[in-house]
Amino acid sequence: MRTCTAIELSPLQKKILGEIIRCRLLPHSLVQRAKIVLQAAEGTKNKVISADLKIKEETVGMWRKRWLLAMPDFAIYETKPKMLRQLIEQTLSDAPRSGAPAIFTPEQVCLLIALACEKPPEYLSVWSRTSLAQEAIKRNIVESVSPTSIGRFLKSGADKTPSIALLAQS
Repeated sequence: MRTCTAIELSPLQKKILGEIIRCRLLPHSLVQRAKIVLQAAEGTKNKVISADLKIKEETVGMWRKRWLLAMPDFAIYETKPKMLRQLIEQTLSDAPRSGAPAIFTPEQVCLLIALACEKPPEYLSVWSRTSLAQEAIKRNIVESVSPTSIGRFLKSGADKTPSIALLAQS
């Protein structure tokens, strides 16, 4: 029979985990993982935690292991509660996933946005997503692109534009 490695929590870590499990605004997965760590720190076995939280025993073991790996980093931030909380939430969050490979290079996206900033041809009063897609293909910026993708590229930078001018007046 395997034994579970004990987890020892500092009072501040215990307080932060308690705040996480009581917070209604955090994702359920984060709250559940905080519960795993708290129960593990009480000496509860993985099998009991998994039955209590209705999750797989392997999942409990994975989060116990992830917490144990992060414990040296927690000790560094023990005197900085805000940073410790961020590190705890980061530790209990999902790891980044690779996802599907990008279809368009950053250069192509920049060229598509630059195209949208150009004056449209005489026969158009304004660019449409469809006309931008057709023009991008015609100019060999991309082999193919949908109007929906064009809209997504143009929308992606919309809310990042500063509301005031950043350049100094000359």
